[in-house]
Amino acid sequence: MRVCVTGATGYVGAHVAARLAQRGDEVRVTVRDRRRLTALAGCDVEVFDADVLDRRSMRHALEGCDVLFHAAGMVASRPRRQVWRVNAVGPRVAVETAAQCGVPRVVVTSSVASIGPASGDRAATERNPYPESGTGLLYTDSKYEGERVALAHAERLGVDVVSVCPSYVLGPAFNRMLPGETSTRIVANYLRGRLPAIVDAYTNVVDVEDVADGHLRAADRGRAGERYIIGGENLRWSEVIEKVARISGKRHPLLVLPPEIAGVADALKRAGVPFGILEGIRLMAPDWRYSSAKARRELGYAPRDANETLKRTVDWYQELIEDDRLAAPKSRSFDVMTAGVRTADRFGLLLPLRAAGQMTGRRTVL
Repeated sequence: MRVCVTGATGYVGAHVAARLAQRGDEVRVTVRDRRRLTALAGCDVEVFDADVLDRRSMRHALEGCDVLFHAAGMVASRPRRQVWRVNAVGPRVAVETAAQCGVPRVVVTSSVASIGPASGDRAATERNPYPESGTGLLYTDSKYEGERVALAHAERLGVDVVSVCPSYVLGPAFNRMLPGETSTRIVANYLRGRLPAIVDAYTNVVDVEDVADGHLRAADRGRAGERYIIGGENLRWSEVIEKVARISGKRHPLLVLPPEIAGVADALKRAGVPFGILEGIRLMAPDWRYSSAKARRELGYAPRDANETLKRTVDWYQELIEDDRLAAPKSRSFDVMTAGVRTADRFGLLLPLRAAGQMTGRRTVL
């Protein structure tokens, strides 16, 4: 089968392309910068220079293909216009171009962000209603819009589109010699002692290899017009970091902030405070619990245990750290805040916080 993968030099896309090549498919990948092909080192693919927002170059890449895996996306909060165009407009271009080229099936890499946070005490499913006014978070709102328009235009154009919605993706990059991207950096920051705080809300941890497997299963078995959560295990962030500490043997003090801190971050943002960490707090604070029951039932999807995923991630980052392959941090704010937490811990200034946590039944320091 001849397939095309956009975003194949990215974290998830590289694993998807590799899995397709390993099973014997004829794999095409689109790239804007050939220097990024190191992400696919050792993978047998045909390279096409194309921009996912440029219909002409996309048509050239898609001619004669049986399936398009549209994995291109930006996990970022800036530059705002570019993030919106890639995440919200790119899927529409992909579906429309696939229709023009006679590609019968498109698998769109969306995100649980497009489903929105869970509400109440239950994990969210594919039927979770997205907030009518949006979340106010660029990444989540852009992913929701991209998935929505992709499915709408697929129905209009007669293309089979299946949406896969990965949760929080961890695990080594396909090329283990390369450092990780956005989702894995929290593990790297902790291991290097650069994580000052976490918001103790829920997340759903999934292995990148399981996400790639979910893509292939969605292409082979997914129902047209449907979305599938490709997730793993629901954990609080404090549990995630505790597991990372136990696996790595590294212990660094960090503050555990309550989810309600998002309200403070919102207020500061509205007041115009130019503080990049605010977006991270706002993105970490919602309840990101999800159920992959539909994917298990309809696709035969079976993710591995979170402990295995976290060990794979820690082992990979420790290799990178030992080989000095992690780039120097671009922002010093984390270093300053982490130093402050360590100093406070050294002089016993975190003891009142620990005591307050014991009294309220909430963790305040990890």
